[in-house]
Amino acid sequence: MAVWRLQNLRWVTIILAVANAFVFFLGGFLVFGAYRSCGPKFVLPLAVVSCLAGFKIATMVQSAIAQAATARTVLETNADGTNVFDSVLRNERRIRYIKWLWWARFTIVMTVLQFVGAIYLVIHIANCISNGGESGHCDKVQDSSDWKQHLLVLFTTMVCSVALLQCCTGPHVLRWRSYYATKDDAWKAHYSEVFDHGIREALCCLGRVKYLSVLEEDEVFSVARLLGDLVAYRASGTGNLELLAGLALLLKQTQPPKTLDECLEAPVEQIREAAALHKFAEAAYTGPLLDLGRNPFIFPCVWLYRQGVLTPWMRKRRPVLHGDNWWRGHAAAFLKFVKLSPDVLRQGRVNQGKCEAAYFVLVLHHLRSVVIAVRGTETPEDLITDGLCKECSLSTEDLEGLINSSHIPLDLRQYLVSSFPHYGHSGIVETARDLFKQIEGNTTNDESDSRGILSSLLSPGCECEGYGIRIVGHSLGGAIAALLGMRLYNRYPNLHVYAYGPLPCVNLVVANACSKFITSIVFNNEFSARLSVRSVLQLRADAITALSKDSITDKAAIFRLAHRFLHVSKYQRNEMGVMHPASDDSAGTIKSENLNESENDSKESEEQDQKFDLWNASDGEDILTETDPNEFLNPFATEVNALGDSMSQFMETVPSVNLSSGDPPELYLPGLVIHMVPQPRSVHKSLQNGCGFRARERCHKAYIADRESFKDIIVSPSMFLDHLPWRCQNAMEMVLEDWNAKGLLNDSQIVDVY
Repeated sequence: MAVWRLQNLRWVTIILAVANAFVFFLGGFLVFGAYRSCGPKFVLPLAVVSCLAGFKIATMVQSAIAQAATARTVLETNADGTNVFDSVLRNERRIRYIKWLWWARFTIVMTVLQFVGAIYLVIHIANCISNGGESGHCDKVQDSSDWKQHLLVLFTTMVCSVALLQCCTGPHVLRWRSYYATKDDAWKAHYSEVFDHGIREALCCLGRVKYLSVLEEDEVFSVARLLGDLVAYRASGTGNLELLAGLALLLKQTQPPKTLDECLEAPVEQIREAAALHKFAEAAYTGPLLDLGRNPFIFPCVWLYRQGVLTPWMRKRRPVLHGDNWWRGHAAAFLKFVKLSPDVLRQGRVNQGKCEAAYFVLVLHHLRSVVIAVRGTETPEDLITDGLCKECSLSTEDLEGLINSSHIPLDLRQYLVSSFPHYGHSGIVETARDLFKQIEGNTTNDESDSRGILSSLLSPGCECEGYGIRIVGHSLGGAIAALLGMRLYNRYPNLHVYAYGPLPCVNLVVANACSKFITSIVFNNEFSARLSVRSVLQLRADAITALSKDSITDKAAIFRLAHRFLHVSKYQRNEMGVMHPASDDSAGTIKSENLNESENDSKESEEQDQKFDLWNASDGEDILTETDPNEFLNPFATEVNALGDSMSQFMETVPSVNLSSGDPPELYLPGLVIHMVPQPRSVHKSLQNGCGFRARERCHKAYIADRESFKDIIVSPSMFLDHLPWRCQNAMEMVLEDWNAKGLLNDSQIVDVY
């Protein structure tokens, strides 16, 4: 049993334990033996440092016991497949983990004390020797024999070395791998616990104390479980640094520029209106996040100014929003950004709970429009909503605007009904349902039962009868706005949704069906438009591909990592599942030779899906060019063949086990997808005075994109910066300026009427 326990120890743990034991016994010998006659001011630091080494060993033992108990509990939790057994042990697993975590943190505290003690010991001994021993009340320090001085120097050196070494090592005493080995379920459960407690503590630090004491499964547990699934590559023996190295190689790889000559340019009217409405989506960020991005150094002052703190006497003139502060600062911040009077803001909400979105409802009489602005990710609750990205079934109520609208072609509506079930992003779907209740109240299919703000404004005889509706949102807000529009379209046909950098939130059939009244605008390589469970899994595969191209990479490590999660599951081999074949065929990311057997079976379904491609919002005609289906295949399927027969055999013989995330269906951007692509600068030389100057021509272009081209995350230096809302706004303005220079816009289209 002792040998078995020794095998579970980290090698650095053994070194630290031996070193601390040496410091403890050597310090005791110096205190009670070599320098016993010295005064307490000299021997006291030696005694304290020695005791700290002893306490460190004791805390390491207790931490090892707690860590072993945690590992055994994790293994027991996943040993039985029954839900009752699993639910009983889940609370015990969490309690065990918290207990180990506190012991691990106590070892960190001991490390800090040892580091401080080592610094003080060096200063104290140096001061004592320089003063001839008087300050230390030991007159014979310099006169002591050589062996005593050597022991003192050795002791000081060991104390400093141990303190520095412990600062560079983690709190883990045992090797988790010695317990979990290559068990995927154990690693998932372990990391889900790590993320669960980490998220709860972060929320507690942000004032959400209620999350820290929750033991049952909630939204935080769902997010943590998903993150645990994504980190399950640790079961293959692969470290985090190896995966980061693959991502770094992806970043360094230069990709040839895509040819966009054959792509159709975006409609002028939609770009113009999207650019004019963008400020409402950006203004919805009434917290400090917007000012932090624009003014990173003075953002507190800018935010307080935008909140109207300097003008508290204007409080009663500002509209009342649900959850706003005392001086109604969020309403003031929104109105100050859009530069409108307070009477246009009719309703809104800024406080948030579980799957609740902040929104603002405005009435613009001079434009005969009602604008609904949905805020994107700004609070911790929004991050939780983003993390609830597992798929959920869409009900007929969620697609009411598509199924029951007379403005949707009958064959398309029938196809939507016949191709159920449809799927969506669970967090976004739940938030859109709550927002629909806020906008329209608890309604039924009968419009006469509506009691929401839209019905009170747009019903016959009301203030805004005959007005159009525009729903806008950025990032998470854009995806929520799209789901809300799908439910309202049959009630209000004069409705259009503009989603800027939205998250993929619906399956392919639904995404194509709503192209008439939803426009998704993506800027360059922003990550949000490509962020899904499948895209993250594919990103791991691409990291392995990048590693395989590096000549200095250990191929054995690549195969070991690939064996764990680069496999073709049953779901992907058969290209069949609970979803309609149209969604499944586009959701596959890894193609192999054994998939050819099902290609003939899916041709008929693909031909049927082609009849429901995107059509123009203005004339209803097809606006997509024909594309080669092989264009969107995973490049890994072709590049792995260059590694030799061993990799080819591996791809053919991998086990058909389901993916760790449960084979989630692919989610897509809703509606008509417009891609804002930066163009290279053109250089023109001036012949006057022999000088040259640089001029920018058509810096951005707006193309109608195939939504399937956004299935994979593009690793680039600007993938996060491209998601900033003002970048998309600037790109649209540049496109409009270019069109204006070419005479494609008239005077009425140039003016920002919003």
